[in-house]
Amino acid sequence: MNPAELGQLMQRAKQMQSRLAELQRELAARRFEASAGGGMVTAVVSGALRVLEIRIEPALLEAGDREMIQDLSAAAVNSALATAQSSVQEELQRASAGLALPDLGSL
Repeated sequence: MNPAELGQLMQRAKQMQSRLAELQRELAARRFEASAGGGMVTAVVSGALRVLEIRIEPALLEAGDREMIQDLSAAAVNSALATAQSSVQEELQRASAGLALPDLGSL
């Protein structure tokens, strides 16, 4: 690989790194939602895998079943986190699929 090709490769790598960083920022700002117990508990998380919101239906609170509220909350949060993680991973894989690097064996 000659110096010009190496320079082009380095430039492409910097551009791709910049694009991936921007994509990660965009994904972190996305919201993912999941519910449990037929919608009795809903969790909203970010693409950065942070819990943003938990909504509990008033009827569930009125029932006073603390253990059920805890179980449904955990299930909703885990489901929302799994959805966010899967979506972020798919997007990043899709974005990096075009990173066809040349054979570097001659270096």
